Amino acid sequence: MPSPRNSNDAVKVDLGGREVLVPEGGLYDRFRMAPDLDEIARDPRVSGVDFFRRQPKTRVDSPIGPTLTPNFYYTISTARLTMLAPSRAIRARLPRELAPLEAAPGLGLVSVMFFRYDVCDIDFYTEAAVGIAVRPARHGKLGFLDLVTGLKNEHLHSYVLSLPVSSQIAQVRGHDGYGFPKWVTGLDVGIDDRRTTARVADDAGGVDLALSAPTPPQRAYHSGERVGSLTSYTTIDGAWHATLNQTNVLNAGTTRATRGIALQLGEGRMSDDLRSLRPKRTIQFDVMTEGQAALHMPVPTSVDSRVK
Repeated sequence: MPSPRNSNDAVKVDLGGREVLVPEGGLYDRFRMAPDLDEIARDPRVSGVDFFRRQPKTRVDSPIGPTLTPNFYYTISTARLTMLAPSRAIRARLPRELAPLEAAPGLGLVSVMFFRYDVCDIDFYTEAAVGIAVRPARHGKLGFLDLVTGLKNEHLHSYVLSLPVSSQIAQVRGHDGYGFPKWVTGLDVGIDDRRTTARVADDAGGVDLALSAPTPPQRAYHSGERVGSLTSYTTIDGAWHATLNQTNVLNAGTTRATRGIALQLGEGRMSDDLRSLRPKRTIQFDVMTEGQAALHMPVPTSVDSRVK
């Protein structure tokens, strides 16, 4: 599968009236979200495409213009630190309509996440997030079951405070199309079976947030054996929407031991958001060294009106 001629070559594309630069000869330039799966399967970085053949794309109208959904991510790696934080601090950052998922009375769950998308429909980029675990919208009082399934990384629901990315197209699609708080910054993520590292730059080029940790031992899964989901809540033009992200886990591991995990907070939007949540301690570290994902366009959703 050919790659872009030069990492500095770029072409302009229009997304809902906004011009962004994408790699010339890259997946977006060539396929415009309608990929040739047979060709992508020949990329040595992609272990297979069966996960994507089972969910055909559909064309939808969106704030970024007509597009195909879902957005396919053929080779990804991720890391997530899950921490306990006071529910009072969490509620201060949540919209009134959402409620924190509590691990114990007065204690909720927050996370710092890092993502590396090596092969995807909108080309290579990296991403980081500060998120809050929330109870599913309009849900009953099954908080403990939500917690158990959530920590297994099977069905998570979240509200994101920070979501910096490394590319223009990811920022415009994420901000304008999905309603996420995205901005472009210097963002390096390295994840392999030995070590996990990440560095998010602040506006001055210094450290906003950085992570260094040994990667937990990995377990291999067959494609389709372990498929998790993340539902994120955002508002678009004042209306609540839910965005579904399905993850096909291929190699992943978890640890609750925190020895060797170094999370550095600096000066920037991510660190400010994390400090505002007053995290007490890390309770789990999840790393997926290989996986795939299908990110669906947001759909309107009914969100209960809660009183804090």
